[in-house]
Amino acid sequence: MQTIKAIAIDDEPLAIDIIKEYSNKVDNIELVETFNSAIDALKYISNNNVDLIFLDIQMPDINGMDFLKILNKKPYVIFTTAYDKYAIEGYEFNTIDYLLKPFAFDRFYMAINKVCEIVHAKSMSQIQPNTEILSDFFFVKSEHKIVKIKNNSVLYIEGLKDYLKIVTDNNFVLTLMSFKSLMELIPENQFCRVHKSFAVAINQIETIEKSRIRIGDKYIPIGDSYKDKFFEKIKI
Repeated sequence: MQTIKAIAIDDEPLAIDIIKEYSNKVDNIELVETFNSAIDALKYISNNNVDLIFLDIQMPDINGMDFLKILNKKPYVIFTTAYDKYAIEGYEFNTIDYLLKPFAFDRFYMAINKVCEIVHAKSMSQIQPNTEILSDFFFVKSEHKIVKIKNNSVLYIEGLKDYLKIVTDNNFVLTLMSFKSLMELIPENQFCRVHKSFAVAINQIETIEKSRIRIGDKYIPIGDSYKDKFFEKIKI
């Protein structure tokens, strides 16, 4: 597992000390710098590789939310704050987790594990760009958490205005992603876009009737602009 280079930004010295202490207990995290000013951190990030930021929200000069808005490079973010009122807004910034002060080491460790799983999945896709199946799972952000979804559990994906609904064999997950972004995460040989609002898991198809697909009790339309590619993929 590669080492994750992290920085901490917090105007409270005690909070910085706790993050240092906890980081020293985790082998694959290297806390390379700490800052009590988000402005100073901006200069550092522009000139150095940073994988992860532990970020307070309420700070002088510039708060954590505004800091992320002006940040050009986008590392992973774990918020560390005493204010839970920002939780929903915080997850709009590709945030991995939201640690509410004072937080214990076990909660800190859970947040780090989320980062490690995502970094590992991303590195595997880069190492094996030509394999048909990059991995048997993928991650999506749903509400205030990152959700791991196994490829073979997915039945179909439905577009619902601003959301995608990923329907599995026992549940569903809503995520604020584009179809294009999600289709890049999942194996091309296992899934196919069949309509502007639908993609299906090929191995879950039960019947194809005229211009629709049946998966369980769900009938999914096949759009005219997707028909040729779909039938070519299933060799009909």
